[in-house]
Amino acid sequence: MLNENTANLIGVKTTGRIFIKTLSKNPGGLSTIVDIAKTLVKKNEVAISSELKERLSLKKGQKVDVDLSPAPKSLAFIKKKMNGEMLSQKEVNEIIKDVVDNSLSEAEIALFISSMYEKGMNMKETIYLINAIFHSGKTLKLNLKNKLIADKHSIGGIPGNRTTPIVVSICAAAGLIMPKSSSRAITAPAGTADVIETIAKVEFSVKELEKIVKKVGACLIWGGSLEIVPADEKIISIEKMLNIDPEAQLLASIMSKKLASGAKYILIDIPYGKTAKVSKEKALGLKKKFEFLGKHFNKKMKVVLTRGDEPIGNGIGPVLEITDIIKVLKQDENRPLDLENKSLYLSGELLELTGKAEKGQGIKLAKQILECGKAFEKFKEIIKAQKGTLDHLKTAKFKKNILVKRNCQIIGFDNKKINYLGRITGCPMDKSAGLYLYRHVGDKLKKGEKIITIYTESKSRLREAIEFYKSQKPIIVKNN
Repeated sequence: MLNENTANLIGVKTTGRIFIKTLSKNPGGLSTIVDIAKTLVKKNEVAISSELKERLSLKKGQKVDVDLSPAPKSLAFIKKKMNGEMLSQKEVNEIIKDVVDNSLSEAEIALFISSMYEKGMNMKETIYLINAIFHSGKTLKLNLKNKLIADKHSIGGIPGNRTTPIVVSICAAAGLIMPKSSSRAITAPAGTADVIETIAKVEFSVKELEKIVKKVGACLIWGGSLEIVPADEKIISIEKMLNIDPEAQLLASIMSKKLASGAKYILIDIPYGKTAKVSKEKALGLKKKFEFLGKHFNKKMKVVLTRGDEPIGNGIGPVLEITDIIKVLKQDENRPLDLENKSLYLSGELLELTGKAEKGQGIKLAKQILECGKAFEKFKEIIKAQKGTLDHLKTAKFKKNILVKRNCQIIGFDNKKINYLGRITGCPMDKSAGLYLYRHVGDKLKKGEKIITIYTESKSRLREAIEFYKSQKPIIVKNN
């Protein structure tokens, strides 16, 4: 950021580019997008992000040279992809470098994402993208000899489906090391990081994270705070605005995180369905691609396809989802059994993949760990290590119970509409907002029974959510 007078002197305008060069024996420099302010920055001073400060090894008060910068080379490579041409490793590296250096505007990054979405990337390009994103940041150095480091990831798209905290707790209690970093929500009402943030810190430095994992054997943190694959988080922030998630970026995002975590064993969950992120046919294609990438990067990987025809769990939204998680871990009699069963299945697969359980015995071991309370104890250890507490969970200020007008049976859900309805309530920014589902597919309801409760922090959002629910009918019922 530059003072307005300094910017006029250089001849640069807001969102223009400047080149910052260090004045030292071994000068470094980079091109970056600039903001201009009248009072926040003094004349002949430049304010930079902590990220740029670290990349240029700068100290407060150090002198730098600032001048106009030409358009980055990567713009030509983005245009090349827009035309449907294949990119080289060098060209992809240049694009990702400019994303991290803030040399590309949000609009230019959006063009790159859109070109991946429209034109696609072959497997060679996807590997180039994984390499570039992986090398854009730091990696975890846990130095845990003779320990099995494992990770799991879902491609998302299903409302609720918050299996990760349960799987991490079960598997860590079984002795696996689970350094789990997650994204915030892209198109859903909540991501794992948004959910855990309701009860604990999710932003840590790499050194802090390493201490947590060495102490309790696992973590549940936001990947964007770690300077691990920073390019990925910047791309995800633009994907949120565009509401798209290109396949190549999805593959690269997941694989680069797993490479950076140091995990040797990786479980990938691909939910499929009519209103899921992918159809069964596309899920099978993704499975093959993940398996190919697992072999390429020398990882022991298991890819499972799971049904994604309806939301999993009862709560949708950060506070409501963490409530479901705690109920499962505490073995509360009102816990959502669909969430528990899927979590046990995924845990079992990971325990078998790592050799912690014999083939066919994974679910049995996972169930024992959950039912005896070890998983809940491990979860509490993780939350405590992340400076959290399980107290003080509250739902939003305003709510509306939706009742059925006649005897009926639920025959389906539109996941995309449920996700959109969740976003209308204010999720994930309003952590206490969201939806609570009382029934699932096949369940029968009598006239006057609750089918869903909508929670919001404002009356206007509540009105909008009710209107959307009534007009779009995200829950499909038939009269009995």
